[in-house]
Formats: sequence, structure tokens, C-alpha cells
Amino acid sequence: MSWHEWAMLLALSVLWGGSFFFTGIAVKELPPFSIVVLRVGLAAIILLAVLRLSGIRMPTDPRAWAAFIAMGLMNNVVPFCLIVWGQTHIASGLASILNATTPLFGVLAANYLTSDEKMTGNRLAGVLVGFVGVVFLIGPAVLEQSGANIAAQTACLAAAFSYALAGIYGRRFKRMGVAPMATATGQVTASAILLLPLALIVDRPWVLPMPGLDTWAAIAGIAILSTALAYVLYFRILSTAGATNLLLVTFLIPVSAILLGSLVLGERLDPRHFAGMALIGAGLAAIDGRLLRTLRSKPAKL
Repeated sequence: MSWHEWAMLLALSVLWGGSFFFTGIAVKELPPFSIVVLRVGLAAIILLAVLRLSGIRMPTDPRAWAAFIAMGLMNNVVPFCLIVWGQTHIASGLASILNATTPLFGVLAANYLTSDEKMTGNRLAGVLVGFVGVVFLIGPAVLEQSGANIAAQTACLAAAFSYALAGIYGRRFKRMGVAPMATATGQVTASAILLLPLALIVDRPWVLPMPGLDTWAAIAGIAILSTALAYVLYFRILSTAGATNLLLVTFLIPVSAILLGSLVLGERLDPRHFAGMALIGAGLAAIDGRLLRTLRSKPAKL
């Protein structure tokens, strides 16, 4: 990748890592559904404006909108709600590490749900190493933790699995001829439509105390920076550097989230969390395969 693409990749990791940081602030005053509906609703308004300025037309085909709804459920509604709820019980850094298991679930799901992305030796090794990392994260200490912490970590893993399914499902939009930016806009718009009545019924926002300025700033950050702008960068990198290089962002997101959580929120993680992150990173490197190919291609020094 060029230095410009690397810069965009680093920026994307900060934006997505920042989503865990912003959520860590917002969950102190707002319930999960309200946070998520504000996130996708504001992002949808921004992305619709970007499409208008770019001259890209949204599809009107009912099939496309049915696909947007399904994609929104798997890529926004389910994982966002699970992660936000999970962060009411665990640190944002730990939530981001658990989220880094998404490619591991993606490899497993692709083996069974696609015909062109079957399991290979490297991918199997990567999945095994990665799941050992998950065991390190939750590990023997799970017996000493409260039920809420166990459920929160499980929720973050379930969110990662939902993201993986969304990645496979999303391949159909290219075959349907839907522009990537229109796909991003369609899925967050559909998500907002689905979540709004749920948030009104469950959270009853009119009875909640007015959140403080910090919470509103966090909501603006997660919607504008971690969702709308992040999607613009995501599809720019995808078009120039490809999906394989884009996968590298998964290594960087937990680092950004951990640094922000530690410096601003005062969160601290145990050594086993970092050991688990290292194993997940090793698993992703094995799945990606390029590091192993590079090492094998270097001539031995005499």
C-alpha cells in the first residue's frame, strides 16, 4: 500500500477504535437502544447528504431495500446493540479485543456459506490460534466473574459473529449493481427505521433525564466520526487497496480503543487481555498469509 493508503488505514482504526471510547462515555447516561438509534440515525442523515452531493442515486428496487434491511440487522442493529449493552459491564478496550475476532468467525462462516472461500491450512491454523486467544481473554477467570461480565463478553463475541455474517451477506450488493456508498447509506437508514420504534418502546426517552454535554459530544463523535466518516474511508480503502489490506485495520482497532480508554476513561486491562490480543493478532496474520509467505521467500543467510 502507498503511504496515503496507510494513513487512511490508521485513521480508520482510530475512528473505529474511538467508537468503543465514545460508547464508554455515552452508556453512563443513555440506555443502549437510544445510543444505537442516535448513532445510525445521525449517520444516515449525513450519508444521505453525501450521496446527494456526490450525485449517487439510491436504488428504489424493493429487492435492494429488503437486502438493506437484512444487512442493517446483521451489520448494525444486532452488533451495535450487543456491544453497547456489553460495554455497560466491561471495559471498552476488552470489548474492542473481543470484536477483533470478527475475521475468525468470518473464515468459519465463509467455509460453509460460500463456494469460493473454503478453509485452507493457514486459515484453519489462524482460527485455532485466534480462538485460543479468546480463551485467554475469558479463560479461567470466567469462573470468578459475575454473570453480568460473562454475558457481556459473550454479547461482544456474538456481535463479532454477526459482523462476520454481514460481511458474507454483503457480497451480493456488487452483483446487484449497488454502489458501495449507497450500500452503506441504505444499511444505516434501514437500521435507523428498525430501531426507532424499539428505542421509543423500550427506553421511553421522554422520561430519561437530560444527558450532559459530554454524552452529547460522544453521540456526535460516534455518529459523525465512527460511523459516517468511517464508512467513507472504509469504501475508499476498499476500492484502492482491496479487501485483504483492509483486514489489517482489525489489528489496530483494539490498540486505539485501549489507549483511548486508558488515557481518558482510566480503564485498565489485565495481562491476560493483552496475551489474548497477541494470539488473536497471530491468528489473523496466519489467516492473511502474507507474513508467512514473506518469511518463506527470504533466502537463508549463510
